[in-house]
Amino acid sequence: MNLVIDIGNTVIKAALADASTLGKTWRYQGENWCEFLVSVIKEHVPDKVLLCSAVRIDSAFITRLRALCNDLLVMDPSNNEISAVYGIPEHITPDSVASIVAAREMFRGKGCSIFDFGTMIKYTFLDKDGAYAGGCISPGCTTRFRSISRYARDLPLLSEDGSQDVTGLSMDSSVRCGVVSGIVFETEGYMRTYPDNMCIFTGGDAIYFAKRTKNSIFVVCNLVLMGLALIIDRYER
Repeated sequence: MNLVIDIGNTVIKAALADASTLGKTWRYQGENWCEFLVSVIKEHVPDKVLLCSAVRIDSAFITRLRALCNDLLVMDPSNNEISAVYGIPEHITPDSVASIVAAREMFRGKGCSIFDFGTMIKYTFLDKDGAYAGGCISPGCTTRFRSISRYARDLPLLSEDGSQDVTGLSMDSSVRCGVVSGIVFETEGYMRTYPDNMCIFTGGDAIYFAKRTKNSIFVVCNLVLMGLALIIDRYER
């Protein structure tokens, strides 16, 4: 079994993988994430480990992990050789690289629109040959709520709820609808721009926004981990 790890802005996801098939998964949110990952590696002793992060990983921690496993591959801003292997532009973050690899595998011969709902919303578009066709980055749902509370005087810090309303009738509901409906309209606008693409929702808020769109979509919550599993299974130094 291999171990794949996705270090996000707020949450760490990890999974054991047999080739491209995911096994046991973990989700960790806390300050002691280094010790958490060390404990997982020590317990399961994977054949290969793939560590993916949008920010550069401390070299001392990488050295520590290398001493615990047979083979360690790191994907971060200072280790982007994987992008070239798959013909993906260097500026694409490692987690988005993994999403692209997974989408290409799942929908061969189809154009894809990947909507990754996390701290930031990342929109990634692939043509029918799987080539990168562009992308956009926008503040995520929680980030928008926090920004409103921080920069707008007298507006409260709120979070999404289960309402399906498009507009609000109070201060709180107006803020909620402004954030949630804004993201829905934004997402549906990109869907209309690429009407023939397969639409894939992933990330922490994927299910929440999947319930609020009328378009035909696929929700793949572990898309990044699936892509990482494919990468580490096929990777040869």
